[in-house]
Amino acid sequence: MTAVPNATEPTITSVLVSGVGGQGVLLVSEVIARAAIAAGHDATQTEVHGVSQRGGSVHSHVRFGTQVHSPLIPVGQADLVVGMEKLEAVRFAHFLRPGGAIVVNAHEIPPVSAGSDAVSRYPHDAVSVLRSHGLRVIEVPATDLAERELGNGRVANVLVLGLLSTHLPIPVDLWSDLLTKLVPERFLELNRRAFSLGVALGGSLGREPAMRAATQPDSGGVL
Repeated sequence: MTAVPNATEPTITSVLVSGVGGQGVLLVSEVIARAAIAAGHDATQTEVHGVSQRGGSVHSHVRFGTQVHSPLIPVGQADLVVGMEKLEAVRFAHFLRPGGAIVVNAHEIPPVSAGSDAVSRYPHDAVSVLRSHGLRVIEVPATDLAERELGNGRVANVLVLGLLSTHLPIPVDLWSDLLTKLVPERFLELNRRAFSLGVALGGSLGREPAMRAATQPDSGGVL
């Protein structure tokens, strides 16, 4: 039997975004947090950088809902885990709650720290491995699509953000306003196109929510 939280308990949506420096992880998490606030939610965002600003592992926790007690997502409680490249998706898969989903950009960045064996040791079969463990995986060739359709692979993060917007309990009109505020004007049109491409992709994959936003109480736990 599934426990139903008391109506007075705060309910939380938790999203963990991961990648490497230079992939725009923090922009994705910042826009999600700000969109949640604009929608009337309490929200927090934390970030952890790797050994270097560019190329090192970076991940960010975003939590929003009626009331957020802890800024960090406890292991096993993320509604969505986002991997901006395959290895980072595997690295943080254990944060996913049962029934949640992992969004994986089908892109590979072998870590420099692995040395000459980086390519051979890289988990090229990451998506199939994750699925073999019974996890729901939404694979999207975000970087390839951004390069092919928009001529710039660096907006893959905004493409992924567009896809995420179709799975989050936040009104669609809030996202465009935030991009206008956060993205420099000279890059705004490109980012809007990337976001729209992600929304279209999310719609083609189905809009079934990846989380039970109304039934996830905030335990207040920390890592």
